[in-house]
Amino acid sequence: MSQIIRIGMDTSKYIFQLHGVDASESVVLRKRLSRKAMLAFFAKLPPTVVAIEACGAAHHLAR
Repeated sequence: MSQIIRIGMDTSKYIFQLHGVDASESVVLRKRLSRKAMLAFFAKLPPTVVAIEACGAAHHLAR
């Protein structure tokens, strides 16, 4: 997999949709993860910019 430079995250109560791009803006990641799997996934990634949608769930997750 190419180096992911940015991940967009669509949040909900149970499922998270992730969309990652590399330096050339090519899609290198599309995943649908549960809350538990999402935490494990991000624990394995190097530091990356993550953009979270601005809704009630996003504010709760940011806390």
